Amino acid sequence: MSAFLKQLYADRLAFAGLLIVLALGLSALLAPALAPYPEDVYDIHPAQRLQPPSRQHPFGTNHMGADLLSRVLFGARITVVIATVAVGSALLVGVPIGLVAGFYPGWASELLMRLADVFLSLPQAVLAIAIAQTLGPSIPNVILALSITYWPWFARVVFAEVRSLKNEVFVEATQALGVSPWRTLLLHVLPNVATPIIVRSSIGMGYTILTAAMLGFLGLGAQPPTPEWGREIAEARQYLPEAWWYATFPGLAIFVTVMGFNLLGDGLRDVLDPRLRRGRP
Repeated sequence: MSAFLKQLYADRLAFAGLLIVLALGLSALLAPALAPYPEDVYDIHPAQRLQPPSRQHPFGTNHMGADLLSRVLFGARITVVIATVAVGSALLVGVPIGLVAGFYPGWASELLMRLADVFLSLPQAVLAIAIAQTLGPSIPNVILALSITYWPWFARVVFAEVRSLKNEVFVEATQALGVSPWRTLLLHVLPNVATPIIVRSSIGMGYTILTAAMLGFLGLGAQPPTPEWGREIAEARQYLPEAWWYATFPGLAIFVTVMGFNLLGDGLRDVLDPRLRRGRP
């Protein structure tokens, strides 16, 4: 573990991504303690509406007079929940499908991969919008829409890795020793495809957060007065450019978070698979 962290620290961009992800997690976990006005997140204060950033309100206030910094911090909770559950659900569906389809060729394997190709042939954002719109605006429906549209990525990545590993010597050795196919698949093949799964999960977190924010912007995610970054930007449109802070800080939160997960994903790829290191021997 220490060697892994040293390698990750040596890559400054990856380490910066790790710090951003940790900061997001802590912000979500400690939002009630970090927020300047946690008790006012859902309240209305007409006398304080659209106040610019100040010492009292570092991010300013929104159109309802609520402290924007507090809502951004509480919005991190919604973001973490949506991304974690959606990516975790997609992983639980896509990885087993990729393992089985890659290890057991046949009509069932072809059917599963063609189903994945159908999903991949459609723009994920458009498909997620269609599903969320059909199901109705809510956080659970956003999570379901994102899970349905993201599992094929895991399935395809794992399928390709398993197909390349299936004829390796260590797999043939387990078969010669009489090890059951399922034991070979779970104990010997799966650990060897862990690297692309981890990298895809990290990058997927960033993409899922971005897509969830887009759904929130379109009114398909969390409903008022629940704080959600995409929803905050949507509500800020009619007050631009005068209340520039209203859209700027939730937008920066999305940008920095997505960038953090992407940098971390690239760093994990470099550390876990040295053959793919960016521009390094």
